[in-house]
Amino acid sequence: MKSKRLVLLLGVLILVFATASLSLAQTPPDQLLLKDYRPKSIYNIPVTRVEKARFPVIDAHSHAYAETPEQIAQWVRNLDQAGVEKVFILSYEHGARFDSIYAEYAKYPGRFEIWCGIDNAGYDQPGWGEKAVAELERCYKAGARGVGELGDKGKGLVYGRTPALGMHLDDPRMDPVLEKCADLGMPVNIHVADPMWMYQPMDSTNDGLMNAYSWRLDNQPGIVDLPGMVEILGRAVARHPRTTFIACHFANCSYDLNRLGALLDKYPNLYADISARYAETAPIPRFVKKFYEKYQDRLLYGTDMGMDLAMYRITFRILETEDEHFYESDLFGYHWALNGFGLDGRILEKVYRGNILKLIKHLKK
Repeated sequence: MKSKRLVLLLGVLILVFATASLSLAQTPPDQLLLKDYRPKSIYNIPVTRVEKARFPVIDAHSHAYAETPEQIAQWVRNLDQAGVEKVFILSYEHGARFDSIYAEYAKYPGRFEIWCGIDNAGYDQPGWGEKAVAELERCYKAGARGVGELGDKGKGLVYGRTPALGMHLDDPRMDPVLEKCADLGMPVNIHVADPMWMYQPMDSTNDGLMNAYSWRLDNQPGIVDLPGMVEILGRAVARHPRTTFIACHFANCSYDLNRLGALLDKYPNLYADISARYAETAPIPRFVKKFYEKYQDRLLYGTDMGMDLAMYRITFRILETEDEHFYESDLFGYHWALNGFGLDGRILEKVYRGNILKLIKHLKK
């Protein structure tokens, strides 16, 4: 009886979605909302299905999306089909919450690497640095081998349970923590700012408006802007040359990769992951391909977009193929067409796996 009800419910849902899609398709163009715009390519050009990555993959940027044993098991099955051998879970967490996440994912030895967060509680009080370092060391002993994702979109290091408003990565209060990361060999994954579209006026000139509006920062008073956040990143990296930093999402310089390139040229202890910025870079494939070629030793594969098999496959299509003008609006949220980079095998091997192996020595054991 339950199975019949489930089938009936599924049928109703399919009918509702089909009706809604048909209704949108029949909406007069002068009444169509931008958020409902879902173009379909009509070009008769090659379409490549990449079922499995060309080389073994380590996903260096993900989170604890799977919250039950069944979901983790399904994630592992997806990884097997996609050719992903290991996933880094950037937990944000410390204390008992970190221990709990670690315990669940550790049931699959070799498939997940769990990173911890920083305990910001009391960050504005004397002695905070020593307490934060002590908890960092405890997490390391419990199994953490990296720190992250730390996050600062202009108001301070706010990722985690205690927002550290006003304290940025280059703040002297962070010195003992970042130096201890160097001592322990723990890379620091840091999210700085957000894509430039989020800082621009939310009007007809903003070509990333559909996605940008959901994450807008243009209306935040007193916020440090994207160039300012990149400067903060540079100062922190320079201040701690023994510490390895990973600027996730291309340091949100998708609109101007030259800005990130200047940092990579200057600081050998800085790397960047490519997670969750496929749609932001795929519209300019020739320029981005040259960037990958130049900085092939400093870029790390990551996703940060869930655990679905289809999600992995679209990233492989963008990196590996030369497909043109295809859409993935539901996953990425932008209206523009995407294009593949067609990276050669030597670069793919480094980005997929080789570069992160250089940073995380114990993975080779």
